[in-house]
Amino acid sequence: MSSIVKAASLCLLLGSSPALAEEGPEDEAPRPRHGIAMHGEPKYPADFTHFDYVNPDAPKRGAVRLAARGTYDSFNPFVVRGVAASGASYLNETLMVSSADEPFSMYGLVAESISVPDDRSWVEFTLREEARWHDGEPISVEDVIFSLNLLREEGHPIYRQYYADVTAAEKTGPRKVRFTFSEGENLELPLIIGQLPILPKHYWEERDFTRSDLEPPLGSGPYRVADFEPGRHVTYERVEDYWGKDLPVNTGRYNFDRIRYDYYRDETVIRQAVKAGEVDFRQENQAKAWALDYDTPAVEQGRLVMEEIPHERPTGMQGFVMNTRRPVFSDPKVRRAMAYAFDFEWSNRNLFFGLYDRTESYFSNSELASSGLPEGRELELLEPYREELPEEVFEEAYFAPSTDGSGWPRQNLKKAFELLEEAGWVVRDMKLVHEDTGEQMTFQIMIYDTAFERVVLPYVRNLRRLGIEPTVRLVDTSQFVNRLRDFNFDMTISSWGQSDSPGNEQRNYWSSSAAEMPGSRNLAGIQDPVVDELINEVIRAGSREELVAATRALDRVLLWGHYVVPHWHSRVDRLVYWNKFGHPEDPPLHGFEFDNWWIDEDRARRLREGDEMVDSPTDEQEG
Repeated sequence: MSSIVKAASLCLLLGSSPALAEEGPEDEAPRPRHGIAMHGEPKYPADFTHFDYVNPDAPKRGAVRLAARGTYDSFNPFVVRGVAASGASYLNETLMVSSADEPFSMYGLVAESISVPDDRSWVEFTLREEARWHDGEPISVEDVIFSLNLLREEGHPIYRQYYADVTAAEKTGPRKVRFTFSEGENLELPLIIGQLPILPKHYWEERDFTRSDLEPPLGSGPYRVADFEPGRHVTYERVEDYWGKDLPVNTGRYNFDRIRYDYYRDETVIRQAVKAGEVDFRQENQAKAWALDYDTPAVEQGRLVMEEIPHERPTGMQGFVMNTRRPVFSDPKVRRAMAYAFDFEWSNRNLFFGLYDRTESYFSNSELASSGLPEGRELELLEPYREELPEEVFEEAYFAPSTDGSGWPRQNLKKAFELLEEAGWVVRDMKLVHEDTGEQMTFQIMIYDTAFERVVLPYVRNLRRLGIEPTVRLVDTSQFVNRLRDFNFDMTISSWGQSDSPGNEQRNYWSSSAAEMPGSRNLAGIQDPVVDELINEVIRAGSREELVAATRALDRVLLWGHYVVPHWHSRVDRLVYWNKFGHPEDPPLHGFEFDNWWIDEDRARRLREGDEMVDSPTDEQEG
């Protein structure tokens, strides 16, 4: 995995198809396969040697310095307590690994093969004989079963929900493990289990898994912890005898000898460290900084590279999230009014240099996004719930409120007043008060990054024009994470990443059960039976066409629930890095992957010597 859990995001790319396991006669077991796709056949055949988007000849050498923000107090990203160190996901492997150029296919990692019947009621994995922990012990079937039980019983609450449909895990051979699933039509369960992080039983059964612990744990991945100072830095070293280094799924990847993360207080300091040469690589996510902060001679000389790499992955949803558990946001009319106070066009023009597109879908930048009016299969899925849904779901295309960008959204605020009045709020003495209690509307907007203040404060100005009295609370990273876990906020800024093949993770994002589960991603507190049913439709979709229709229906219902004030997204990855790297010329559709980059020795030498460097750092220049 390349990020949180790309820590916890668990942006699931899961797969299904009747052709996944080649069936013989009815009395024969399904034939083991090297990979599995959600719908149809996986792209890569059994004899593939590497993914198309890597350089199989990439040299393995050198060290890279990266930056992290805030602090950390744990190397365990699988529990609620503590903040895991950046890069902790390098330590543990999974049964299978996803490719980055398919909607959702997985190929064997710890598992050398997978077998599933047509109905996907169970899955069986055969483990690789060569798979080893860093202490030399083999990865066993007992480790796999132990990992499932440990994560469900003592891990982050998300795992209990994520693996809830696994009813049995049993050893069926010296290197074979079978998982049986509850009855239903969850066709992605074999791939969900393929994503299971494998943990060493002989290590963890003697320790408290739930603790926030700074003892580097025993792992099986391409890197191990080499050095660290809590909250300041952590260095990972490449495992020279890593058992999986020659597997097709790993060829051309994990090319740095050492990866060091230095921790900084805020993003501004990180940018200064990049320009000073203390940080080698950064993905820049602030438009103002991209436009203004890297105007240095090093960029002009080509020594510090600014590169935009297009991608076609779903960009998901980012926005002001309203906690419907709070009375002030329990009425959808109030929530809709909040969107009319946000002037995206002014922000994009004055703060973002026009670099962003407005987000109008929870699955933006993909075919999964709803648009226009529902029709065809999407309409069929929605029709049974016509009485329970807002009429706009069927009669209006969703568009986020727009303005002329002048900074004075008079017409939008007028519409907001109308909605608030319908919800029982009126203006008295220049204050928006509830008509029954006379209490002024007030709520807190919680943020953890000072960079968001320039977005929040203009929004607050417009809210005050409505007579609302919002406050802004800046908290540190640890407090922010803890308050989100406990749903202890009124409004905050958050985002939900999405994959090309949404599935089980949608329950953690939007379901009624997740709304009551601390630590879930259902920050808005959505408890809607229709949303629950549409999530089930997404999960049991038997074809790509069915998945697209179900996802669009879910998207449309979420949008008209007005749980967030949508922000923006970008269709490119913006990277800033010192010109010492080579990287594949053609990144996958999902965007760049830093684990596929390498140190170019010639470039590194020229960089040390202070040469101007104007050629692009793709693999065409390597060698």
